[in-house]
Amino acid sequence: MLKKRIIVCLDVKDGRTTKGVKFQNNIDIGDPVEMAKKYYEQGVDELVFYDIMASARGERPILDLISKVASQVFIPFCVGGGIGSMEDIRSTILAGAEKVSLNSQAVKNPDLIRQGASVFGSQCIVLGMDAKRDSECPSGYRVYLNGGRVKTDLDALEWAKKAQDLGAGEVVLNSMDADGTKAGYEIPLTKMMAESLKIPVIASGGGGTVDHLAQVLTEGQADAALIATMVHSGEYTIQGIKQELSIAHIPVRL
Repeated sequence: MLKKRIIVCLDVKDGRTTKGVKFQNNIDIGDPVEMAKKYYEQGVDELVFYDIMASARGERPILDLISKVASQVFIPFCVGGGIGSMEDIRSTILAGAEKVSLNSQAVKNPDLIRQGASVFGSQCIVLGMDAKRDSECPSGYRVYLNGGRVKTDLDALEWAKKAQDLGAGEVVLNSMDADGTKAGYEIPLTKMMAESLKIPVIASGGGGTVDHLAQVLTEGQADAALIATMVHSGEYTIQGIKQELSIAHIPVRL
């Protein structure tokens, strides 16, 4: 049976790790290089590093910071934010990332997914998606861009299927309604995506307790759970989370 992955997300703004609730009121919580090293040593399966302002500001990836993080961690490391061209993908991977997350830039230029997958392989190309409940959309969820600031005409499920067809190797599905609330993942959204897609679905937004992770990894059928606040706050460690999940008979790498 495939092991479920626990992934820590570092949202980065102006070179510092930041955390907000529902994409608002972000506060500085530390140095991303030090934090990445700490989570790696605790046994996290993967790290995700998002420059949350890059697309909105029209900035490119922070390559020196990416290489500093990559030098401290020896696990899959995914980078998102401001990656808008094949050159950006290439330079981010050369800086030490194993994967790139395409979110706003992929909506603006879907062919970037296809090009990236054909050159670097599907395993390197992750669709990042910020989705919010919207009854006007067929799936009940709408895609937003630029860190949740810009509403699109895209239905979340339709866009995920298109990205999969273009070559995306997995999807990080962030619920804007649950983001940073620590009140639990958006189970209906995650389950719908997991049942409809062939590629792995990573649940993001709302993780606050180990029970929340257990629920999204079982009932929500997610392949992995992305966490931030619950470990950034010091309330939980990666080892502690994995031990509790293992006791609950959820297969994780201990």
